Amino acid sequence: MTDLGLNFTTLHSPAADRNKAPILEQLQRLLPATGLALEVASGSGQHVAHFAAALAGWRWQPTDGDARSPASIDAWCAGLTNVRPALRLDVLDEASAAALAAALSEPVDALYCANMLHISPWATCAALMRLAARHLAPQGLLVLYGPYLEADVSTSPGNLAFDADLRARDAAWGIRPLADVLAQAAVVGLHLRERVAMPANNLLLVLARDAGTSAGPSIAP
Repeated sequence: MTDLGLNFTTLHSPAADRNKAPILEQLQRLLPATGLALEVASGSGQHVAHFAAALAGWRWQPTDGDARSPASIDAWCAGLTNVRPALRLDVLDEASAAALAAALSEPVDALYCANMLHISPWATCAALMRLAARHLAPQGLLVLYGPYLEADVSTSPGNLAFDADLRARDAAWGIRPLADVLAQAAVVGLHLRERVAMPANNLLLVLARDAGTSAGPSIAP
């Protein structure tokens, strides 16, 4: 999340407040009644707290690479028995990924990641796809949320301005072309199952394994 404000140990994202309800509506449609979900880049913890409260049959493992985030996530999720303590996870760090693998006792039925790819180096995309291939159950879903550039869809003025601002702040950041993201997914046997247009010119992308592709402990970190 890019607009976190600090309030004691609890972070707050106005964007998460705005988009949590429409995202939850899609998760309720997409997900079965029960399962284990891994959230990558949980940020403040507002998303996982909202989703876990509404999807009582799901267990959630939140993670984030920001040192401030685990305490904030745990604060938002206080009292929710279906949310595990937050873990530090930098998808580009092998030791961090190995610690996550040790903490997860079983494959996950969904991996959810919102608003990470455009505020991190491009290498995080391939790393995220490898993480998904390693941990998703055979019928598991990778659910991505955020803005993307599409070759056959006009980019909104707001997203063009957002992209320019991101690149001015960090040359390694920027809204990613959807085709490039899907190409990285294809490398590990994941394909786009559904593209859902969301408010504020965002997309919800649902990816699944190609037929015949098994879970990936052999996928290199």
